[in-house]
Amino acid sequence: MHRGVPFFHNLPADVHLMYVSRHIYVAGSAIVNVCLGLYLQMQNASWRRLLQIAGSVPVILSPVFLAMAFSQEPALGIAGRSWRSQLGMIPLVIGVGLHFVASLGKLKNRTLPQRIDSEAGRP
Repeated sequence: MHRGVPFFHNLPADVHLMYVSRHIYVAGSAIVNVCLGLYLQMQNASWRRLLQIAGSVPVILSPVFLAMAFSQEPALGIAGRSWRSQLGMIPLVIGVGLHFVASLGKLKNRTLPQRIDSEAGRP
């Protein structure tokens, strides 16, 4: 970026906007990956586990296509959406949706941890 792109002050407004928007896409997909990596717990039911795995693949691949869009699309101007953006955003939404479906009903069977009152010594 530093060597191949002129300073942002010299860019036309539409090209500058495209860099900013693609940057947000890359940051958003990175945040989804970090959150999923921190909080994912594989389900016991085989169909839920399969949905989680199927949802993780597009979520992991999404930043690759969004990074490609970040480097290729801004030069196209305000109408510069290509297959790279679509291959980044659509799988991200589908992957998150599959994880959501896999987690439905999980909270019904979950038991809440007991709070222990330290002064009384009782749960």
